[in-house]
Amino acid sequence: MTAVLEPKDKLDAAAVVAVNGPEGGLLDWDSIDWDTAEKEVRRLRQRIFTASRDGDLSKVRNLQRLMLRCRSNALVAVRRVAQQNTGRNTAGVDGAVALWPEARSELARWVQRRSSSWVPMPVRRVFIPKAGGKRRPLGIPVIADRALQAVALNALEPEWEARFEPRSYGFRPGRGCHDAIEAIFSTGKGLRSKRVWVLDADLAAAFDRIDHQ
Repeated sequence: MTAVLEPKDKLDAAAVVAVNGPEGGLLDWDSIDWDTAEKEVRRLRQRIFTASRDGDLSKVRNLQRLMLRCRSNALVAVRRVAQQNTGRNTAGVDGAVALWPEARSELARWVQRRSSSWVPMPVRRVFIPKAGGKRRPLGIPVIADRALQAVALNALEPEWEARFEPRSYGFRPGRGCHDAIEAIFSTGKGLRSKRVWVLDADLAAAFDRIDHQ
């Protein structure tokens, strides 16, 4: 990787090494400085967000490429899916989970250093019981796909957060239903409010019925 990636804000060789990590063997998983890794990912996310907000799409793409090759991003992604998430013990169709430190280090190395395009494996389909006797289908990707998804999320999410609808609160970082409740209250409060109706709509099984073809 060279400084050509960022013509407006060049990275020197030391910065590139800091982001991508040294070439070589596996890291000692238990000795990783997670505060530094998380800080590096947050810094890159903020730079992507700022470039997207400023409309500098060329810089956005360059920073996203850097994020996808960032060792800290690979480490944080693997830690999230293999150590922190509640589904870390649930395997996909390959039966693999990365529970031991050595396996997590190997997965992080592969995520960062893979040199060819990755073809995702099929998801494992399970059915979760719901009220009324119905069952909700759930697809469980293999651990490698989950790690790659987490890596891509950190590259793509800040770009769209900078442009997304400000009054949308679902499935967004740092937002939740409490924000929607506050917005509704602030808009409708007072005797002279011009907005006195709240529409509550539920698209029943919408995503289950979409023609994915």
